[in-house]
Amino acid sequence: MKQIFLFFLLFVQANVFAQQPPKPNAVELFNQIQKLNFLGSVLYVAAHPDDENTRLITYLSNDVKARTGYLSLTRGDGGQNLIGSELRELLGVIRTQELIEARKIDGGEQYFTRANDFGFSKNPDETLQIWDKDQVLSDVVWAIRKFQPDVIINRFDHRSPGTTHGHHTASAILSFEAFDKVNDSKVFPNQLKYVTTWQPKRLFFNTSWWFYGSKEKFETADKTNLNALQIGTYYKLLGKSNQEIAALSRSRHQSQGFGSTGTRGEDSEYLEFLKGLITKDKTNIFDGIDTSWNRVNGGKAIGDILYSVEKNFDFKNPSASILELVKAYTLIQNLDDKHWKIIKSEEIKKIIAACAGLYLEATTDSQEASPGSTIKFKFEAINRSTVPMKLLGVGSAPVYVHKVEQKVTELKYNIPYVLNDTLELPNDFEYTNPYWLSQKGTIGMYKVDNQENIGIPDVLRNTKVGVLIEIAGVEMTFERNIVYKFNDDVKGEVYQPLDIVPTVTSSFTEKVYIFNNDRDKSITVKVKAGKDNCNGSIKLELSQGWEATPSQIPFTIDKKGQEVLVVFTVSPSKDISEINIKSIITVDGQIFDQSKIDINYPHIYKQLVLKPAEAKAIRLKIKTKEEKIAYIMGAGDEIPKCLTQMGYEVEILKPEEISTERLHGFDVVMTGIRAYNTVTTLSFKQRILFDFVRNGKSMIVQYNTTDDLVTRDIAPYSLKISRDRVTDENAEVRFIAPNHPVLNYPNKITAEDFIGWKQEQGLYYPSEWDSAFIPILSSNDKGETPKNGALLIANYGKGTYIYTGLSFFRELPEGVSGAYRLLANIIAIGK
Repeated sequence: MKQIFLFFLLFVQANVFAQQPPKPNAVELFNQIQKLNFLGSVLYVAAHPDDENTRLITYLSNDVKARTGYLSLTRGDGGQNLIGSELRELLGVIRTQELIEARKIDGGEQYFTRANDFGFSKNPDETLQIWDKDQVLSDVVWAIRKFQPDVIINRFDHRSPGTTHGHHTASAILSFEAFDKVNDSKVFPNQLKYVTTWQPKRLFFNTSWWFYGSKEKFETADKTNLNALQIGTYYKLLGKSNQEIAALSRSRHQSQGFGSTGTRGEDSEYLEFLKGLITKDKTNIFDGIDTSWNRVNGGKAIGDILYSVEKNFDFKNPSASILELVKAYTLIQNLDDKHWKIIKSEEIKKIIAACAGLYLEATTDSQEASPGSTIKFKFEAINRSTVPMKLLGVGSAPVYVHKVEQKVTELKYNIPYVLNDTLELPNDFEYTNPYWLSQKGTIGMYKVDNQENIGIPDVLRNTKVGVLIEIAGVEMTFERNIVYKFNDDVKGEVYQPLDIVPTVTSSFTEKVYIFNNDRDKSITVKVKAGKDNCNGSIKLELSQGWEATPSQIPFTIDKKGQEVLVVFTVSPSKDISEINIKSIITVDGQIFDQSKIDINYPHIYKQLVLKPAEAKAIRLKIKTKEEKIAYIMGAGDEIPKCLTQMGYEVEILKPEEISTERLHGFDVVMTGIRAYNTVTTLSFKQRILFDFVRNGKSMIVQYNTTDDLVTRDIAPYSLKISRDRVTDENAEVRFIAPNHPVLNYPNKITAEDFIGWKQEQGLYYPSEWDSAFIPILSSNDKGETPKNGALLIANYGKGTYIYTGLSFFRELPEGVSGAYRLLANIIAIGK
């Protein structure tokens, strides 16, 4: 009698990206065997999600067969969002998952540092100051020591500050500096408890026409000193070109609108040598590096077996390779080189399981569970080969919270083994949350105390099942995430992560509440149960001078996942003030103060983020004229909610609904961010919108980018959008037209209204405009010429057209008082 331990790992040593168990076909298996026989690594380094060159990553991973990683210094938190309203850290969660999905396609591996994408930066000096250069350099060194690349490739040039995003240049500067530090034991010596020093062999810069100013200049440039890689490979077994795979990978960046079309035929990527060993063969970045099994002591015998497996692989019967693969696995366990031993052990185990059709799955019928609760799970194992297998057990976690007594079970050909049971989660089991968001960081850095977690791409999911299986007489361990699995009537089989959530969470129905007079306001809080029979009470925590009635509200929720709404009446302070309102819940004497945010898009797995259950309340002097506003949504923002809080009557108008009759009764039409980049229908509606203005109404157009405008006639007069922006939110704002009504009515706008802005003042300002426009504001980043296109106003017929690049889409949800006052004036301009 042996014990089979099916357990929750309370300590996670490796992260499993995919929720659905892999099911590789014979072609994919053969590719994995080829990669198994290549002992070389390359690390690509850049600043953001979507900075990576997927053409090169695809080529290195699939043609060269190298272990290929992408180190993105940030998670892209400071970008814009084309698919929803999530910004900042929530956008970073989306873009993290987009990168993980991209790597599943191109075959690379994903890594990060703790650097926070704080927004556009015009030079690397500012970037490195806000990031904390020493910390990010430490993370780059850590990533290199952990990954141990033979070759590092920088996406950007470290020698050209000011020519691109400051984050871009900073990523290259840090990589260039780290190259010489990773092999020095005196540099970040605390890391050496977990990794060893390492010396990459060479460092390249992945240059392209973009760095030369144009394709024409690059075509005529002298490339004799560049390494040229022919990346136009056609993978016959896959039926796809390298560029087609790369396009599929890049198209995962949906939040940034980077859908790409694949190409075919000969193509090149160019690398400029920066440091290390010079390559004699400029077509081979691993020139002079032994990437065979001879690289490691004891590897020759392994190579003799595995090269034969590769040569004799039977696409019709992959299981024919299992016995030889098991022999190689046994020899790999004897390697002295721990780095390659770990990597190749995991690779060959996956190949053995796939060749055998060994399917291992652990599922539950519930999406969420709370600490201290009991969940049902189903474990399935099936061997679909004739190779002898036995289910023995598993055991490597420090604490076992579940044990099942069983006899050793023989896994016979195509006979499923199924175990149905229940598991109790410990009371102190950690909630699911992106680990980099679990502690409060700074504007430039996330806080992660555990050194071993730094750089891990995905959420640390601590619910796993481990299994010990004997295959052809050799014991091997496997682990699987316990996942939520269900059948959708339309999609069929669907997998999602299992989330561990608090007993109860709460969230305010609005992020910001505006009190522009002394009147009370009703504030609604949504309470959601994480377990059945959830009974407790909720109260609001406010600053002195503010009051909520009643003082607390009891609630009862019968079923897990159900919600109730509770309503408080809040009386504002008599004085001008900004406060955070906190929702505090008590259940069985325990305090709960978190909100649960679900992020659910079809191109990524569902994500959960826990944040403090807070909202901002602002008591300010703001006058509005109660205009009725038609809002035309663009890429997605939360401005309509903010306008409603200000007291306006707002209706979101679908683009196809725009007509003269439909606009009747509105005072203002306002377009959302990047509407003229994303809403094709607007190109057919401009005449109607301009007539609306000409007949005495107002139109407010928020920022659009220079790329892919659906129409060049976004204004009734000539207007040229540029890449001008003011990234310093604290930059001085000067009034070009101080007597203009927009700065005086109904609110008197002063310099104080530009204090406390977040991330930036504005972006993509027009640089040229018709004389009919009046520029209102002037500002600039340090050392730059004044930028006067932040707010342009023109009379057209009887009405007014306004174009603004000011980032109201960031400022209003953050509760910036001055942004509310200025926007109220812009809306009232027609009065």
